[in-house]
Amino acid sequence: MQRRDIIITTAIFLLAWQLLAMIVQRDILPSPMQVAVAIVAQFGVLAQHFIASALRVIISVIIAIALAVPAGLAMGQMPRLNRIFSPIAYIIYPIPKIVFLPIVLLFFGATDFSKVLMIVLILFFQILVPVRDDAAGIRPELLNSVKSLGAGRRALFRFVYLPASLPAVLTAVRLSIGTAVAVLYITETTATLLGLGYYIYLNASTLFDYPATYAGAVAMGVLGLLLYFFIDWLERRLCPWKFAS
Repeated sequence: MQRRDIIITTAIFLLAWQLLAMIVQRDILPSPMQVAVAIVAQFGVLAQHFIASALRVIISVIIAIALAVPAGLAMGQMPRLNRIFSPIAYIIYPIPKIVFLPIVLLFFGATDFSKVLMIVLILFFQILVPVRDDAAGIRPELLNSVKSLGAGRRALFRFVYLPASLPAVLTAVRLSIGTAVAVLYITETTATLLGLGYYIYLNASTLFDYPATYAGAVAMGVLGLLLYFFIDWLERRLCPWKFAS
């Protein structure tokens, strides 16, 4: 996506927001200028909540990738392993993982660990399935040509399976960012004092400070966009062959 397109889209969105606020004329829908004033006025506090939420999401993504990629590659390489674990993945994958939140809270309490665990549960299966499918779909002639050079399982993993699965991993993470941020909001409204979810919930339901509420929502949207753009940048660095002209 070009920078110009982003600027134009943002301008159109802000204009539509301003027009809607002028039409509605209610406190529950402040104008973009009012929200901007709230962001400036509470920038220090908002930054603390932003950093706390960002760390939770980043740690969750790293853990999910570290667990799901090797598992997906192993299932893609080993048909017997795939037959054992695929039924488990098919049963758990369609279940909305947010239903496990009460169980996670019962076992681990309202801690950072429980918040990270919920996001990891979501990302794990969304990464595992496409990585497994990509690893299983690698052409046999490519594998045979590398094996003919004396490559063992470790070399195949490093030079064939992992590079071939990187686009699938990054695409899965990119598609999961929105879900991860949404789940983060839900988990941060439960027994915590730091995070954008707590900040939004507090201002919306307790303080009734609607400009601050929208400021928190904007900050959470910015967090998702930054993560999305980072994945785009990472894909260009790790998968340059996809962008070769």
